[in-house]
Amino acid sequence: MRVSVDLDVCQGHGVCHMSAPDVFELDETDGHAIVQVDPVPAELQDEAQLSADSCPERAISVS
Repeated sequence: MRVSVDLDVCQGHGVCHMSAPDVFELDETDGHAIVQVDPVPAELQDEAQLSADSCPERAISVS
């Protein structure tokens, strides 16, 4: 699984980091999500999908 964040859409709510702290970190300056692991290992895929589904801005895509 691959995960990407559209930084033009991300508003830095932090839901992704709360849902999948091993997949996402937050930029210290603006709170935008940064993908830490690419591709996402099998054991973290459910968390990554939950983050994408939970993003209020729909800024995260998985493939």
